Amino acid sequence: MTGVYRHSIDTKGRLAMPSRIREELGEVFYVTISMERCLTAYSSESWERFMDKIKAMPRVKQIKMRPLFAHAAKCELDSQGRILLPQALRDFAALDKNVAIVGAGECAELWDEAAWDAIDTVETTPENIAEVLQELDF
Repeated sequence: MTGVYRHSIDTKGRLAMPSRIREELGEVFYVTISMERCLTAYSSESWERFMDKIKAMPRVKQIKMRPLFAHAAKCELDSQGRILLPQALRDFAALDKNVAIVGAGECAELWDEAAWDAIDTVETTPENIAEVLQELDF
């Protein structure tokens, strides 16, 4: 998934998903917490691959994954292309009103718009881009 899209959460906790992101996520997808102060959205297919990897782990390592599942929400698009984000997920990522929906390869990230802008400013430098491309041998 690619691109940055800016949308607002309404008073009922609904977030309109951009059509390009909806196409890749599908009608039903999963949203969970991330290692950063954002949420991550996975298509059903990506979620299943994720689950398969976890099932193959020893139980001791599976337990470490508990927060990802405990805080995950199965989201379905309504007729207007919106999802209802549970309050606990909104609280985790400090999503109050303005949200940046960021394509992040195999997933999409949901950021508080101001938090995303701060991170984007730090990460989008010629030095960082050169380091990433070098890491990829590109």
